[in-house]
Formats: sequence, structure tokens, C-alpha cells
Amino acid sequence: MPSLVTSKHIQITPGICGGKPRIAGHRIKVSDIVIWHERMGMSPDEIIFHHPTITLADVYASLSYYHDHREEIRQQIEDGEAFAKKLQGDKPSLIDKILKGENVK
Repeated sequence: MPSLVTSKHIQITPGICGGKPRIAGHRIKVSDIVIWHERMGMSPDEIIFHHPTITLADVYASLSYYHDHREEIRQQIEDGEAFAKKLQGDKPSLIDKILKGENVK
């Protein structure tokens, strides 16, 4: 049975966000919160500043869920990155083109 925090703040619904854990009532995944917090260095307050429809409790519930399911969430992040690289193929990103001084028109 899910905990009160999980049932109130975190939802897993087949067909929504690929069935990945997300903030209840939103399309913001737990993995999004983890990336913003751990990789981009955003504080929970910064996250809710940029996403005012979620609460501080939602952010902390997401981080708590992540720490309880670390391997699962890390795998989801890695799978998403691998998928993005596959879509990109051998085409350089717009940022790479700009850094190399190429014409981006």
C-alpha cells in the first residue's frame, strides 16, 4: 500500500508520462525534479519559483520518492538521455554549432 505522502503528492498512472512517477495532478516527473535539483543545482525554492503550480511539499515528496527508489529513477534518467542521443543521431546540437561559429540559419 502506498504511503500517505506518495498517494497525496506522487502518482503513477499508466498512459500519463509513460507511467513514470510524477507530481499528482501534473506532468512534472520525479526525474525532472531530480535533474533540476541534483544536476542543475536548483534549490526546492527555485524549482517552485519556476513551476508555481507545484508546492514545496511536492518537490520534497519527489526527492523523498527518489531516495526511496534511487536505482529506478536513475535508470529512467539514463534511458531518457539515451533516447535523446538516439534521436539526435550524428547531427550536432544548435549549441555545438554556435560554439563552433557555424551559421545556424
